[in-house]
Amino acid sequence: MAVGIDIGTTTVYTPCPSEIDTRTEADDMKKMEGLLVSVHTGDNEDLSKDECTSAKVELDGFVGDKHRGFERVAWPGDKDPAGTVRRNERQWSGVSVEELTIIEQKMDLKEPLTAAALGANICVEQIPDFSHLPAGTRLLFPSGAVLVVEECNPPCADMGEQITAKYTTSTGEPAAGRLFPKSAFGLRGVVGVVDVAGVIEVGDKVVVQMAEPLRSD
Repeated sequence: MAVGIDIGTTTVYTPCPSEIDTRTEADDMKKMEGLLVSVHTGDNEDLSKDECTSAKVELDGFVGDKHRGFERVAWPGDKDPAGTVRRNERQWSGVSVEELTIIEQKMDLKEPLTAAALGANICVEQIPDFSHLPAGTRLLFPSGAVLVVEECNPPCADMGEQITAKYTTSTGEPAAGRLFPKSAFGLRGVVGVVDVAGVIEVGDKVVVQMAEPLRSD
């Protein structure tokens, strides 16, 4: 609320600090751009997802996907006691081409490690340190759809077992899935929620608005 100060016969209105916006969008968000390489949805028993050319996203997640919903049930070792019904902060998951390549090399896999095999909804490229995007980062798509990052996606032993079943090493031996949690640590991508509904398509430009802590000055 502005405050009126009398100076002689003139009243000068001074805005309160809360009314002075000296920040710009560029101050609050660092922007960069990437490319959407692949899209996946589904509910397969082997934890994989089916590749598609596009996907419709609603406020409760990807249409036709296993993780769609506003709530989920906590599993053993989760943030909350197993069986707790909680907000679904994992409506979607994403990985990057660059980080998949690093995991593939660490595990000495003969075949390319794919986003579909890991059950990710989206795979991007040209977004450095994708798995380390801070919570609150927004991914903007041409249709107007917006995905928001909630947290990194920790690698699990169950997915390691699937890798053993599907992949071999450069020497032709079954992949050592037990190495997946360690090899993929900090590289498994991110999970998040849908902020704005829309359609995302392979080849879309992805504008990244990376959240940063508010400054105190």
